[in-house]
Amino acid sequence: MTAELVRGQNHPLPHTRLEIRVSAGHPVLAAATLVDEGGRVPGSGAVAHPGAAALPGIEVPRQAATQHRLAVDLEAVEAAVHRVCVLLALPVGVEGPARFGVAAAPVVTVTAPDGTGIADYTITGLDRESALVALELYRRQGAWKVRAVGQGYEGGLAALLADQGLERPAELAASILEAVAQGLARSVAAPPPRVPDTDRVRQPAPATPATPAAPGGPVDYTHPRRRPAPDAAPPR
Repeated sequence: MTAELVRGQNHPLPHTRLEIRVSAGHPVLAAATLVDEGGRVPGSGAVAHPGAAALPGIEVPRQAATQHRLAVDLEAVEAAVHRVCVLLALPVGVEGPARFGVAAAPVVTVTAPDGTGIADYTITGLDRESALVALELYRRQGAWKVRAVGQGYEGGLAALLADQGLERPAELAASILEAVAQGLARSVAAPPPRVPDTDRVRQPAPATPATPAAPGGPVDYTHPRRRPAPDAAPPR
């Protein structure tokens, strides 16, 4: 049975291979940070994001979307990693809300690889935030647990990354958002250029074959209402 979590609640994880599914009412980007024992992200190389989507044990989507699946293998993450934080942020430069508070609450679900639900978390109570830590997977006494976090940031992705101890968080946030913007641009195919009428080559209409005339017959010059004259008498 899937556990329904509220903010701050935790739940044991029966598997180390997991899927984290995200459902939102508008496109969001998904990322993950690998946090050390001191509670800090050691560098940009410990952030899985659309521009660098795979790290040992973690793979995140490469584009913003309303539905996401993140693949997690906790046995494959490095031993120095004590927490895996799942992040959501709103893309910039595209149509959509600028803050989470004006759209449907995102839902994050932790499942087994076969889709069996383990824990659900609906992230409510958001307002002006445009980035958030949705949940975290963490080590506890040789096992792994999931905790519902729901911590939002009005300052966006840069403020979130700064709070996790990253150096130059604004630069990393800008590169992540740019990678998402480029992915969105590539996903929309441009229409083919319209060919002006003056550049089109007009093909002549196919010639209609002439129908041969029917062979002629004798012509009757008799008026339809005039009686034929009697034969003239032979001259005497």
